[in-house]
Amino acid sequence: MARRRVLLLLKPLDVYPPRPSMLPSSSASSSSFPSSLNPKIISYLNSRCKVHKDTIRFCQDVLQSKYVEWEPVTRDNLCRPIRHVDLVITIGGDGTLLRASHFLDDSIPVLGVNSDPTQVEEVNELSDTFDATRSTGYLCAATAKNFEQVLDDVLEGRKQPSELARISIHVNGNLFPTYALNDILVAHPCPATVSRFSFRIEDDRTSSSLVSSRSSGLRISTAAGSTAAILSAGGIPMPISSQDLQYMVREPISPRVAEVPLLQGFVKPEQVMLIDWYTQEGVIYVDGCHVTRPLQYGNKVEVSAKAPILKVYLPREFSRDCSVTYHQPQSEL
Repeated sequence: MARRRVLLLLKPLDVYPPRPSMLPSSSASSSSFPSSLNPKIISYLNSRCKVHKDTIRFCQDVLQSKYVEWEPVTRDNLCRPIRHVDLVITIGGDGTLLRASHFLDDSIPVLGVNSDPTQVEEVNELSDTFDATRSTGYLCAATAKNFEQVLDDVLEGRKQPSELARISIHVNGNLFPTYALNDILVAHPCPATVSRFSFRIEDDRTSSSLVSSRSSGLRISTAAGSTAAILSAGGIPMPISSQDLQYMVREPISPRVAEVPLLQGFVKPEQVMLIDWYTQEGVIYVDGCHVTRPLQYGNKVEVSAKAPILKVYLPREFSRDCSVTYHQPQSEL
């Protein structure tokens, strides 16, 4: 039997802020480091970096002991579609898994390892000093503690990947090559500038009323992204298995009474959202700020869930999520 081929995608170490203890002695007193910097914060940052490095080393040791071929790649060096592997393992947090998703089709599953999970005792101890939360790892099925067991379950077929919806984006009829796993934000490059746009939701038979908006933009999320930014803005958590998209107009300016119920809602899998952009400049932000697409006045954007699914090995707690329901406002469709 041929060895399974694994790509190991790593969060880089340079994402952690530099600390005085990492600099040469001649630089330690640099003005970039205030003398009042709390030693507890320096210790916390040192710990985060060490835990991440230790997790990488541990996971590589585990892979070395398995009947697999594996290759490590830093996520910043990933620049072309991932091919010719059987599994992608990300070591970092949700950001590293999102990075991998931008280079994956629907044929290769991904397993996320949270390399630096939050420690409740640490958060409680330091809550009066600073925020000591670490990596959330919402979509990560493993940590260093259970990585070998989860990996064995994956390699031996005892654990199956879930199929998560992604967002497809067309601008002026041209498909944007990156699919969003969490969400997209359509807005002006400067968030303090008003965005002007209109949108409607259509399927093969019907079309909603046109909604014209002056606001700080439009956010559209998948089920996986429904517990992120859109939830903070008042959105609704969705079952992870849902194929619907959720949208919300951000900070609308004096909307008409009839349009208020239409400023937030859902796009079904068979529907598309059609957006006309009426601002001089604009940007589509895909899963944060690292993947963007510029917009100009008059551009037409089509958003839907008609994208290849992403296969992800999810944490065990998501098995209880499938029966969850959510209230969907009445639409005109």
